[in-house]
Amino acid sequence: MSKNFELKKEQVKNIMAKIEKAASIVFVDFRGISVADDTKMRTALREAGCDYQVCKNRLMKLALEGKKIDCLNDKLEGTLAVAFSYNSEIDAAKVLKKYADESKIAFKFGLIGTNFVDTAELKALAELPSKDVLVAQLLSILNAPATGLVNVLSGPIRSLAIALNAIANKN
Repeated sequence: MSKNFELKKEQVKNIMAKIEKAASIVFVDFRGISVADDTKMRTALREAGCDYQVCKNRLMKLALEGKKIDCLNDKLEGTLAVAFSYNSEIDAAKVLKKYADESKIAFKFGLIGTNFVDTAELKALAELPSKDVLVAQLLSILNAPATGLVNVLSGPIRSLAIALNAIANKN
């Protein structure tokens, strides 16, 4: 077998390993991005715990064959870069959205697990607040009824204390 064929087999294995580890995968069209913007974007993605690489469409198709996602064959066309997010499903989308607004990269589609995510859904996911903010919002919503109940139950006691204090001050 040729050396080139062995190299491509190794590349497909590496891509497959990243796909298995990834919580989500975002595919982008990177035409028109400057080298400086690309470098900044790669750095931001690394800091967010994501991998980013330019892939050949054929190698990506081979790597995704085991995932049983049929709708991808017609989507893997043109220039293709892939961001693998390992910590959270939205990390890569958030970073890429920031750079998509500033430069000429464009979302193509994404995968969360084996679920296909289109461009509009990727943009919506990228605009979500962080997990910590969402948990804090949920806890404040869950805490609101209990706080209201405490205020309602303490109202009569508070009124009695105010009335007794007023009587004590008169004397």
